[in-house]
Order: sequence, then C-alpha cells, then structure tokens
Amino acid sequence: MSSPRVIAGKARGIRLQDVPGDITRPITDMVKGALFNILGVETIQSTWLDLFGGTGSVGIEALSRGASFVRFVDLNRAAVNVIKANLEKTKLAADAEVVQSDAFAFLNRRPDRTFDFIFIAPPQYKDMWIQALKTLDANAGWLQADSWVIVQIDPVEYQQVTLTHLVEFEQRKYGNTILVFYERPAK
Repeated sequence: MSSPRVIAGKARGIRLQDVPGDITRPITDMVKGALFNILGVETIQSTWLDLFGGTGSVGIEALSRGASFVRFVDLNRAAVNVIKANLEKTKLAADAEVVQSDAFAFLNRRPDRTFDFIFIAPPQYKDMWIQALKTLDANAGWLQADSWVIVQIDPVEYQQVTLTHLVEFEQRKYGNTILVFYERPAK
C-alpha cells in the first residue's frame, strides 16, 4: 500500500509519512475521498477530534479542506511523531494540536472544548470502537448539538450499539471498510 496523500485543498497532493510497523489502520484515499465528499462544505470552519490519529491523514485532510482546528489523539509515540511531522510537511500545524494519550482516558476527561466532527478509527477487531463510542456518549460534553461521530471499521466488526446521546443515521461500505455515522441531535 502506498503512503497516504492529501487529496484536496491547501495541501493537495502532498504524500504523508507512514507510521512504521502495523500498529495503525490506514484509511485508503478512496474511503477518505468518499468521506469528504459526503461532508462537502460542512468541513469548512469545522472543528475535529481525530482519535487514534495514526498518520493524521483524516484530520490533515480536514485542515487542508478548510477546517479551523483539529486535535489528534494517539497513545503511540511513533504515531504522535508522524502526525507532527505530517503537520509540518503540509504546513498545517498552526491549526492543530497533537496529544499523546490513551483515547479512553482522554474521553473521560472534563471536556475543554466541543467538536463538530469526531473521527474514531482504532486498531481492528478489538471492539475498541464500541468502547470509544460508549465513553464519548457518556461524556457528551465533547459534542456540539448536531455534531457527527464517524467510525471507521471492518464490516465484520459492526454491531448496533445502545447509546443515550448519539443516534446512528447512516453507513457507507467501501470494500473491507465501513464508515458508520452517528449524530448528536439538536434538542
């Protein structure tokens, strides 16, 4: 698999550095392009929380397309260093923050801001996406009204999850990847 690239916007065409080894679940350019086609102009001036950040590919794509701020969270030091390097390479670091932290511990903190979009793409086949989703649902202060949470998983991992503040509203399947969309409805 070739290294990820920025598809559109200010940093279009820049190839991103990969995280060494097999600790990350990279998003393909096709899936990333489909995601941002779904979001369209909603990306402009939006704020993002990119959990299990990996290479930073999704959050960097959001910044390139006009997002105002992205916070990347990853526990792995190598991934954190790659995200920082990719932000420098794309000249998008000014609108980003990179946090080395366990995603679950991070989500259990008192929220210091809200986000329009939260992207969850943890290591595969460990049900970590369910734990992250439930933790986020229990501490919904991270979410604005009408926020979206987007989960990237293998289709075999999917199961319905009972939530209080979030509602599943769409799924899109792309080969061996499924994007599951949840929203926090406005009251």
